Amino acid sequence: MTDTILTETLPSGIARIVLNRPDTRNAQDTAFLYALNEAFDRAAQDDTIKVIVLSANGPHFSSGHDLREADGHGNMRKHETVGTWGGFGKPGAEAQYAREQEIYLGFCERWRNIPKPTLALVQGKVIAGGLMLMWPCDLIVAADDAEFLDHTVAMGVGGAEFFAHPWEMGVRKAKEFLFTADWMTAEEAHRLGMVNHVVPRAELEPFGIAMAERIARKPLFALRLTKQAINAAQDAQGRVGAMQTSFALHHLAHAHNMLAHGKLVDPTGLMPAIKKHQKAAE
Repeated sequence: MTDTILTETLPSGIARIVLNRPDTRNAQDTAFLYALNEAFDRAAQDDTIKVIVLSANGPHFSSGHDLREADGHGNMRKHETVGTWGGFGKPGAEAQYAREQEIYLGFCERWRNIPKPTLALVQGKVIAGGLMLMWPCDLIVAADDAEFLDHTVAMGVGGAEFFAHPWEMGVRKAKEFLFTADWMTAEEAHRLGMVNHVVPRAELEPFGIAMAERIARKPLFALRLTKQAINAAQDAQGRVGAMQTSFALHHLAHAHNMLAHGKLVDPTGLMPAIKKHQKAAE
């Protein structure tokens, strides 16, 4: 079986973490997310590592949550959980809230607060949950073919679980991005400040590693303190409280869709491939 997450340590003090489910466009099932979290933890706890670089194999960075996963709640039992929320087997909305508190919002917050610089290298499609892999990183370099999408509103849910949209692109553009569920190009993302650089696809990896090497020449403690200071400034703007509110509203939408459609999302807004898969499974 192919490892879904690959890791490598470079001699310059850089840890490379590579998403490796190209056959699914690096869709995120439960095992994939726990493996990614473990890779981040190992790099964070290794004192020889100064910078963590996240990239992806295949034509696309990530198509988001793997909506084809069977028994996601049951799969939680296969892993040692990281947070303390619990309740993964509870009835009603509680189990879904607990699951997403653990593997979506909880993991993203952990990754955002890793006390080392993190750099995401993204290419191709980055969809909804895919944004939640790159947004927790400190720096983002995009290939010129990268495109970004959060189509959750089309599925009856008000945005992905890690609701960083207003901070990543500004309030008005965040509203447009979500209301229209239209694609955003790499050039537009760069103009808005959501990504640091846009480079030709062939230069994505060498450009990103070169940037990581420049950062790795700095003292690690100074890098840690700088990251902590900047994150604290963003949190002082109300990011944490706003994100908790958006997460609660996200789950209100899930509960509504279960009553209205018998599913966590409005099925009319699903992408055709997912609709076909779900119809075959019924």
